[in-house]
Amino acid sequence: MINRTLKLSCLALLMPGILYAQNLKKITLPEAVQLGIENSKNLKLSQNKIEEARARLEVVKDNALPTADASFLYNHAEIPTHKLSIGGATPFTLPNRADAFIGTAAVQELVYGGGKLKYARESTRLLAEVAGLDADRNKEEVSYAVIDTYFSLYKLMQSKKVVAQNLASIASQLKQAQRFFEQGIVTKNDVLRFQLQQSNITLTDLEIESNRKVVNYNLDILLGLPEDTELEISNPELTSQQLASLSSYMDRALSSRQELQQLDLRNRAAESDLKSVKANTLPTVGVGANLYYINPSGKFIPPVNQYIMPVTLGATLSWNIGSLWTNKNKVSESRIQQKNIQIQKEIESDQVKTEVNRNYQGYQLALNKISILETSIAQAVENDRLLESKYKNNVASAIDRIDAETLLYQAKINLEIAKADAGLAYYTLLKSTGKISQ
Repeated sequence: MINRTLKLSCLALLMPGILYAQNLKKITLPEAVQLGIENSKNLKLSQNKIEEARARLEVVKDNALPTADASFLYNHAEIPTHKLSIGGATPFTLPNRADAFIGTAAVQELVYGGGKLKYARESTRLLAEVAGLDADRNKEEVSYAVIDTYFSLYKLMQSKKVVAQNLASIASQLKQAQRFFEQGIVTKNDVLRFQLQQSNITLTDLEIESNRKVVNYNLDILLGLPEDTELEISNPELTSQQLASLSSYMDRALSSRQELQQLDLRNRAAESDLKSVKANTLPTVGVGANLYYINPSGKFIPPVNQYIMPVTLGATLSWNIGSLWTNKNKVSESRIQQKNIQIQKEIESDQVKTEVNRNYQGYQLALNKISILETSIAQAVENDRLLESKYKNNVASAIDRIDAETLLYQAKINLEIAKADAGLAYYTLLKSTGKISQ
């Protein structure tokens, strides 16, 4: 019985750790991006729009196929007055009732319609490609959202590590201050200052942990993971990436940005639409065949020689001559719409260049911050070492000692945040070129 109770107690103690381990997931940045892409609802919607555009293209292609229709009519007539005399002629007798079966079948094919079907097919195909580029753009947005959230979580976890180191250090300093107080070397006020610093750092740790939980939850949602999953992220390799020239990033953006490619396609689609409008002034040519079945015998299967089945073949040439003077304003409207697209591309190109330049300068600034902060770390470490020695020798006050340690603690956090900001700034620069994965 005692052994059983002991086993149950051990299991109860281990259960929280087991449950935590079940909800813990280690994940790298590339894995997170891939998972975000696979589970993005926005990308699924984009894919559905691509399928819709492809289906629309097939519908337009179907318009070029021959049309065919068939009908079958049964007609029954009751004739109460069945004697008829016209103009004093000998009257003739009509039947009391009559039945007839009439069937028709027709096939029509447009041979030439001014190229309107070809232009419509080309325009729809280009718009289907626009939908594909829109999906690519959404994929980049999803990737960047995951990267941004991943780096936010990384910064918080690095800050927690620095805070934990600082708490351990201040605990040691507090213990030392209490010992000095007992020896009469320092005052009670010095001990209180260390205790106050410990409380402030503990509050900072609580705030960081609260923010970490929020960001962790947001990343779970982005990746399509259970909302209680604790993510253990790895170092996203914050080594500084070598910058190419600004002009190379500009050229890459102008050739790769999905918005600009979409406007190029829309411009080509507008050109096809313009040609289609111009085609309204051209004649159309069509051919067709018709089959008729006429059975006045009243019987569904008529006797021999009591029905006829004529077949007709024909060609149609039609020309809306009025379109020669009524179509010119439609052509002008189409040209204006195409010009709007061209102007829009010029505006979008300027915005892209501005964005690339801003992100390029932002990444350079982030790298410079790291260099300066690494120097400040070295200075803060040396300052902290000197004041620790002076405090132990009762040369420096507790305030000086705390200030030196706070400066070192803040410098370490600033450096970790700067490294993460530099990594994110690099991906931001890549995103502005139209492709995060280079």
